[in-house]
Amino acid sequence: MLRDGKIWVADNDAGEGIYLLPRMANRHGLIAGATGTGKTVTARVLAEAFSEMGVPVFLADVKGDLAGIYAPGNDSEDMQKRIARFGLAEHGFSYQGYPVTLWDIYGKNGIPLRTTVSEMGPILMARILQLNDLQSDILSIVYRIADDRGLLLIDLKDLKSMINYVMDHAKEFTEEYGRMSSASMGAILRAVVALEGEGGDQFFGETALDINDWMQLAAGGKGMINILDSQSLINNGRLYSTFLLWLLSELFENMPEVGDLDRPKMVFFFDEAHLLFKDTPKALLDKIEQVVKLIRSKGVGVYFCTQNPKDIPDGVLAQLGNRVQHALRAYTPAEQKSVRAAAQSFRENPAFNTVETLQALGTGEALISMLGEDGIPTVVEKAYVLPPQSRFGAISDAERDQSIKGSILYTKYAEYKDPESAYEILQRLGLEEEAAAEQAKADALAAKEQAREQAAKEKAEQREAAQAAAAKKRAAKSVGSTVAGTVGREAGKALGSTFGGRFGKTLGGNLGASLGRGIIGTLFKN
Repeated sequence: MLRDGKIWVADNDAGEGIYLLPRMANRHGLIAGATGTGKTVTARVLAEAFSEMGVPVFLADVKGDLAGIYAPGNDSEDMQKRIARFGLAEHGFSYQGYPVTLWDIYGKNGIPLRTTVSEMGPILMARILQLNDLQSDILSIVYRIADDRGLLLIDLKDLKSMINYVMDHAKEFTEEYGRMSSASMGAILRAVVALEGEGGDQFFGETALDINDWMQLAAGGKGMINILDSQSLINNGRLYSTFLLWLLSELFENMPEVGDLDRPKMVFFFDEAHLLFKDTPKALLDKIEQVVKLIRSKGVGVYFCTQNPKDIPDGVLAQLGNRVQHALRAYTPAEQKSVRAAAQSFRENPAFNTVETLQALGTGEALISMLGEDGIPTVVEKAYVLPPQSRFGAISDAERDQSIKGSILYTKYAEYKDPESAYEILQRLGLEEEAAAEQAKADALAAKEQAREQAAKEKAEQREAAQAAAAKKRAAKSVGSTVAGTVGREAGKALGSTFGGRFGKTLGGNLGASLGRGIIGTLFKN
């Protein structure tokens, strides 16, 4: 609730107001406390005040009860007592709903909220897939190969196609990008398939969220309260937390530097913040710390909601200047140590023992310290948080449906789109490569057949030449024999006549024929 241009958060024991100064709101904050101590109500009160101020808000709704901000609160005896206690009626308190846009990664309880595989980036994607260091490095190479070849990674089928493509062409990429083992590639692919089965196929795709759509003001100048239904998403803590980190990085990368403003341009509330930092690699933790430090200059305030301040890394916790600490319970030495650490994070108030008071706080009570005009945290005070003006609890299905379909963003994001991206291009390339391979195979078979036919032709020609030579040889031999025989016989006859008688002629003819054939044959051989 606004009062004198400041966010009225609570009253102290003396009935004095405790305020969050708008120009200090982008110095970030912490809302901590055990389950059931009032963290959600505090976040709701702050979100309502920011909306009234004209500042858009993001809330992660883990329990499903924050959607009630959409509707006016219900009067009750308890509410009347609280209104009277704070004197709210004198300051314009009224039951009212606030402009709300409901979102849901799975598209069931809100407008579908999507991003692309490329926009998520390899570092956060590796975290979602729970990859080891080696696998994370290989995934980064896959992203780089896709970038180098102009292949858009829109959804998970694009990523699977890209991984398979790199596996099939590993030898081609080894020299330029380094060796990528098939075992690691296979492990990454299996992780992507598992994510797909967990609903990741609904989260990655088009139309992807344009963060500028969250910077809207509703009619009357109130800031839009964007609520992400996380009742199902929280079951996959890694996807939930990585998505919130992606949102933070999107804001950091896309919003311009504005310096210190009179009020934030947008405020984020991250519920179950301990999941953001659970099992997070140091490199990513360093990146988160850097973003939290620098995003203030983009006019963005970040408020972490968690059970215990120790859930937040020291480097991030040091950036949270506005703190609301609800009750902590301590039953073990370790828990007592945590309570003392939480108490010591405040500037001490000599009016009470911070450690004892922290453990004795009731629901709706808190220890609060906000940044003053000089940017220095105020002395801690025991306080009583104001009630919200919107409805406690969830809204009906009919109200939810009306809110979703009544949003001006519904038509933009409701329909899933599947533009041409890596999957389609690689599928076409695969068909082309397959066709080229088939053509090469056909060409090879044709060449082989042609070579076989040529060899057969040459063999036939050689056989014909050999047959011709043999025939010529036989013909020559036959002619020689005939000529030699005739000449020999005549010579022999003449010789026989010399010896006399018919016997002499016959003997001379035969002897002459044999001699003639021998001589002529020798000539033809040579």
